[in-house]
Amino acid sequence: MNKLRIMLAAAVCGLALTAPAQDTNTLKTDLAVFEAQTGIIIVKGHGPTGTLSVGPVAITVVCKVSTDISTGRSADGLAIEIGENPQSREKFLVDYDEIDALLNSISYLSQITYEVTPLPSFEASYSTKSGLRMVAGSIRKQGAVQTYLEYDPGTRVALSSVQMAQLYGFIQQAKKELDTIRASK
Repeated sequence: MNKLRIMLAAAVCGLALTAPAQDTNTLKTDLAVFEAQTGIIIVKGHGPTGTLSVGPVAITVVCKVSTDISTGRSADGLAIEIGENPQSREKFLVDYDEIDALLNSISYLSQITYEVTPLPSFEASYSTKSGLRMVAGSIRKQGAVQTYLEYDPGTRVALSSVQMAQLYGFIQQAKKELDTIRASK
């Protein structure tokens, strides 16, 4: 009986070791999945809406419309690019259907106060499908609430209230451009 248990345990361990690793690089947005199609020609249209400079870091909001030329089917949204130089910028895709929620989160986090919780410190955040996070928080109930744009685990860019308003304006303008494009179809 013990031999059977040992063999069964060895078999289970062997299966666990041969199981495929979970893919952490999966495409998380509809726009990314659409653009990753193979065997077809995809035209990827893009146009920058605005760039916000925060110290050495540039945050650029870009409108995107990608089209499969054989079917005319398309996907649209935003790319938010963050980095110190164009060659090493992180790019986060935001599907069109996420834009309103992103705008609402920026509006809410820009106006959040200490009254959001009875505790002395807090953090409130919103994440897009691609992992871009908008964060507001404070470690104690004094001074201003800090707002950040966060990407990669723990990499934060502090944004002032003016910069948050500028980012909101760029995203809102990009959505209007996409709405115009959608209305003309």
